Amino acid sequence: MESTYFKRFRMEVDLRRDSPAVGPATLPPGYRFVPWNEALLDVHARTKFRSFRDEIDSVVFPCLGELDGCRRLMREIRNKRGFLPDATWLVAYGRGPEGMLWCGTIQTVVATGGVGTIQNIGVVPSHRGLGLGTSLIRQAMAGLRCHAVVRGSLEVTAENSRAVRLYQRLGFRRSKTVYKTVDRSPAKAAAKDARQTASAAVDSASLELAGLAEPAVL
Repeated sequence: MESTYFKRFRMEVDLRRDSPAVGPATLPPGYRFVPWNEALLDVHARTKFRSFRDEIDSVVFPCLGELDGCRRLMREIRNKRGFLPDATWLVAYGRGPEGMLWCGTIQTVVATGGVGTIQNIGVVPSHRGLGLGTSLIRQAMAGLRCHAVVRGSLEVTAENSRAVRLYQRLGFRRSKTVYKTVDRSPAKAAAKDARQTASAAVDSASLELAGLAEPAVL
């Protein structure tokens, strides 16, 4: 069994101050926010899985690289005492049950001490680069402020430099550095890669049917 150590930053933002994190949460045309609903728990899980399965966080937290793991994680988040529906959102593209795609998710819990903690924020790869992550964070922070929560927080893997830069632009500042130990055997890694390949094939077929598949780069 091999052990790997990942550096993670705990970052916080003061919601009482004028910060980019509390700016307007606007979405591009065709996209809309969908508030928390108990019936959407599995939608959050599937969107989380599609957002994280090929990212560094699925190595740091293996549950993010498996659909069942994302489902377990969503149930755990939902059952936390401080779970805050008003700061938990989905982003959808299109309208109607057949033409709608789920492309972003964020979940937030108010932890001990009254700090609003983002549990996960994910955007499906084919919908990145449009500002959805920024808007999800602002929407969640607005929900925290409505409940008089004065600080927002999150953790991010240091290697995920794109996410670190996003959080810094929104006014989050490092408050602590922590290290996560991951044990990953070659057999488990191979099994996970096989599951990811199969899931990617299914999602690609779904995107093609919806007419939203990205062109191949040759």
